[in-house]
Amino acid sequence: MCSKNHRIFLSAVSTIVFVASASSTLAQTDPLFPELTPSAPELGVEAPPSDYILGPGDEIEITVFEYDEYTGKKVILPDGTLTLPLVGSIEAEGKTTDELAQTLAFRLESLLVNPVVTVNLTTLRPVVVQVSGEVMRPGPLQLIEEMTLSAALVQAGGITPHADVRQVAIQRNAPNADSTAMTVNLWDALSSEDAYNNPVLRSGDSIYVPRLAADATVDRRLLSQSSLAPATIKVRVVGEVNRPGEIDISPNSSISSAVAIAGGPTDDARLSRVAFIRMSEAGQIERQTIDLRNLIDSYQVQEGDVIIVPESNASSILDVASRFVLNPVSSVLNLFLNLDRFIEAVDGGTQ
Repeated sequence: MCSKNHRIFLSAVSTIVFVASASSTLAQTDPLFPELTPSAPELGVEAPPSDYILGPGDEIEITVFEYDEYTGKKVILPDGTLTLPLVGSIEAEGKTTDELAQTLAFRLESLLVNPVVTVNLTTLRPVVVQVSGEVMRPGPLQLIEEMTLSAALVQAGGITPHADVRQVAIQRNAPNADSTAMTVNLWDALSSEDAYNNPVLRSGDSIYVPRLAADATVDRRLLSQSSLAPATIKVRVVGEVNRPGEIDISPNSSISSAVAIAGGPTDDARLSRVAFIRMSEAGQIERQTIDLRNLIDSYQVQEGDVIIVPESNASSILDVASRFVLNPVSSVLNLFLNLDRFIEAVDGGTQ
């Protein structure tokens, strides 16, 4: 009997130990026990490079050991300064965190005994760069964080088909320092396996994407397939297609692909005389007649192209245009086309 009671006692103790151990483990990991859950370390911004230059909008944390009245977070003001009690205004723009810490320690020496100062960056200021040249949306670009050149070009809408990515220019205007210039060849990333230079941009940088020379031997289709190109472009397909109107299409697409995305040709489509209209770089209307009876072509569409699929018994392409083309495109045709020459160019071979 005693032995039996002893076994029961040991079993009860084991159960209590197991439950206590499990409760302890649960308390360490389960959010139901927040008062017992070890607090995770506070996460700040990713550690910036040691040569990061402070500027307006950066939030920093100043720590002066054993002097709480000088310890705390500060945001650098638009004029590039910050203010401390009894010290006054201190120039912060153009300095690294180490340089600012040295400046603060020097200014505090007249007030404190052997001040020990540290400065840490807690929140990065918005990064604003200027993008111009052959990008879809040139102008000032505010980045959420510091990013690479190629990522910034994508955020600017991507490059145009005429961009020369072999010599992208970056002008860096650092405060309190001479500006520096560099040229980056992004084509290497598209055409070879070699490592390429893709610098991280800083606030105030100016990026210029030049235009390809007329005799440049660059594979533009490869360029349009790259991540530097916009995801889609807008092309207008009108006439004898099942879903006429403006469509979004990949920039490396052909005319036949655009017709297919517009629902394909109707039974009345005259595919042997499809009109392809494009505004040239000089502002002139360029027009061609394409034979799409095999629904295959080697053309590459561009932003703003217009494709007109005529009716098989239509007297002219302009009949189709007047019935299907929306007002903006009609206005372009009326402003820039000589109607008589257009009719002659498109329909002359059908008589």
